[in-house]
Amino acid sequence: MKRLLLLVVILALSYAFIQSKNILHIAAGVSIFLLGMQSLEEGFRFFVGGFLDKFLKKITNNLYKSILFGAITTTLMQSSGLVAVIAISFISAGLISIAQGIGIILGGNIGTTTGAWLIAGLGLKINIATYALPMLVFGTLFMFQESKRLKGIGYALAGLGFSFLGIAYMKEGFDAFKETIDLTQYSADGFMGLILFTLIGAGMTIIMQSSHASLVLILTALSASQITYENAIALTIGANIGTTVTAIIGALGAGYEGKKLAGAHFLINTLTGFLLIWFVPQFIHFIDLTAPFLGIPKNDYPLKLALYHTYFNLICVLLFAPVVHGLVALLNHLFKPEVTSENEIDDVLFINDVALDFPDTAQATLLKETKHLYNNVFDIIAKGLSVTKEDITSGMEIDDILKLRTKAMIVNMDDYYERRIKEIYGKIINFAILAQGKFADESNQQLIPIKNATLGIVEAFKASKHMQKNMLRYLESDNEYIKSEYNHIRKNLIKHLRTMQMIFNTSEEDVAVLLLSKLQLDAQKYDIAANKSLDTLIRTNKITYTMATSLMNDTTYAYTIASELTKVAHTLFIHSNAESKEGREALILNESEVTDLTHSTEPRSHT
Repeated sequence: MKRLLLLVVILALSYAFIQSKNILHIAAGVSIFLLGMQSLEEGFRFFVGGFLDKFLKKITNNLYKSILFGAITTTLMQSSGLVAVIAISFISAGLISIAQGIGIILGGNIGTTTGAWLIAGLGLKINIATYALPMLVFGTLFMFQESKRLKGIGYALAGLGFSFLGIAYMKEGFDAFKETIDLTQYSADGFMGLILFTLIGAGMTIIMQSSHASLVLILTALSASQITYENAIALTIGANIGTTVTAIIGALGAGYEGKKLAGAHFLINTLTGFLLIWFVPQFIHFIDLTAPFLGIPKNDYPLKLALYHTYFNLICVLLFAPVVHGLVALLNHLFKPEVTSENEIDDVLFINDVALDFPDTAQATLLKETKHLYNNVFDIIAKGLSVTKEDITSGMEIDDILKLRTKAMIVNMDDYYERRIKEIYGKIINFAILAQGKFADESNQQLIPIKNATLGIVEAFKASKHMQKNMLRYLESDNEYIKSEYNHIRKNLIKHLRTMQMIFNTSEEDVAVLLLSKLQLDAQKYDIAANKSLDTLIRTNKITYTMATSLMNDTTYAYTIASELTKVAHTLFIHSNAESKEGREALILNESEVTDLTHSTEPRSHT
């Protein structure tokens, strides 16, 4: 169907180009302008992976700073679409809140008005193509440099050059129309005319995927007197509504948090447009009153349209900024995450296509999904020890938990793996590989340890699965010695899992560092003590050789669980905050320090 539609469009345009060179000029101008917008966005993407990411997280800590950020970045990039994509990506990765994202969208709406002013004030009054050609030359020169920043500057210059050239072509096409046809004969008056042209403006923006391109087209047509002032205002309202579709399309591959922001963008612009369309005559009168104070001549309708566009977006901010938290509550009610039942196959919660747009969002998403996988594995390891995760996270003494849970808890490990681990594990690895292939070596250094932590989590699960068979057999054994040994394994692993939960849950960095160091020491000491205890039991014939072999294997599995999960805790804690990564790494005991401490004292047997 899509191919058929594309063929129809190609044939229709080809016929139109044969019939009129002016249509060809206008269509070529739109195409070149869109190419310029894409190049400009690509240029700014080279800078998103560093300074802009850090700047975004720092400046958007309240609503008004978020609005300011949105306005500044959209003014610089001349692309509200890219700003919306950045906001959706950062929200999906959990780096900023929905309220902050809405602030960025509101600010982005204000930022788009600068483009209208530049086009109406300069682009339509000077030979803008004269400036386009040097920009294209220097932009191309920079694009072929090895430096990432120079490439970014090159794409940005080329983008501006193409944009200016596109405006010149559109202006030339509409000016030439004056000699052959007057498009104002197709204008529509009254409220129905406003509705019709609003729909045309929205459709035009949806097709071009750029409100900037729509505004340029509207302004150039207005400057050539090919559309009426009132119809141009209606087209502008439609363009503001149509631009939300870009965010909606960008959010299709995002998580439900990203979908919330796209929904907010749609509601904000659509409701503002629906409200203001009823007051177009009053606004025309208001613009006529205020334009002279800004030095805008009476008959300069492009500048008056730029002023209307500014009023529209300022009203948008004034209407919705005070009710952002209410809007967030509404979005939380409309968009709810799917809850997976115990019998359903669990899937990823955070991984999405949008998260691959930027290095920071890729890392944050990978980190959160790895923690999701850990929580599932934490649940099954607990059940493999014949306790529940609620037992571990409770404040109950471990000895009391063991007295309460004396019966073996039968659980199908293979079935659990298929339902709660396999899908998530596979998608995490796939996502990590895609991210490593997309981003530079510096970013890969942040992604590799998190991917390895995922592998460690699954290794811990496999060890737990191997250990479960004997745990079920000996937990209710008549031999008190072997039962005691398996309870000791349970006690140490419960203690280990509890410490891990404390690390993940504490907000005190110093506490987390101490707990992590303790985790490393406990894992190493436990391994040494368990082996000494096993030697004693064998020498004194308190357990059979079969029991001894099982205990020997399961002690190794228990150590694997403890050591792998310790590495996981270390990685997830260290990488949870990139800015304090080096400081955290320096505070935690390294491998040689752990070995020295564990061998400095003789561990005692527990039997």
